[in-house]
Amino acid sequence: MKLKMLFVMFAMAFACLSWPVIAATPAPAPAPAPSVTVQSIKGEFEDIRERVVLAIGNHGLVLNYTAHIGNMLQRTGKDIGRDRHIYGNAELLEFCSASASRSTMEANPHNIVYCPYAIAIYTLPAQPEKVYVSYRKPLPSGSAQSMKALRDVGRLLDSIAREALK
Repeated sequence: MKLKMLFVMFAMAFACLSWPVIAATPAPAPAPAPSVTVQSIKGEFEDIRERVVLAIGNHGLVLNYTAHIGNMLQRTGKDIGRDRHIYGNAELLEFCSASASRSTMEANPHNIVYCPYAIAIYTLPAQPEKVYVSYRKPLPSGSAQSMKALRDVGRLLDSIAREALK
C-alpha cells in the first residue's frame, strides 16, 4: 500500500512539474487532409501564378474564374473586427476539363460536386519568398468507373502542379 501511495505521489509531482513544459511547447502545424496536396517553391507570387495558368492552358483547359481570396479576407476582416494578415497574396484558380468532367459525371451524376477544379496559389506574410501551390484531389468513390474517373482528375491536377513547379 505504501508503495502504491508513493507511486501516486510521484506521478502527481511529475505531472505538475512537467505541465509548464508541455503547455509551452508549440503545437505543430496541422497536416493537410489526405485529399489535399500542398507544395511550395521559392519565387515570386506573380511568376508562379503565371506558370500555373500556363500549365492549365497547356493541358487544353481554360481558366474559368480567379478568386482573389487574400484581398477578400483583408477587406472583410476589417468589417468583422479581425485584422490578422493571413496571406501575402492568395488566389484560387478555377478551371474545368470537358472530357474529365464528362467522364466523372457519366460514371455518377452526383460527381458534379467535383467540378470545377481549383488550384490555390499563395504566400504567407512571414515567408513572402515561398509560394505555395495546393489543391484538393477528389477521393475515389463509387463504382469502378467513377473511381477511375476521379483518380484521373487527381492525376490531372498533379500533372498541372508538377509542370508549374518544375
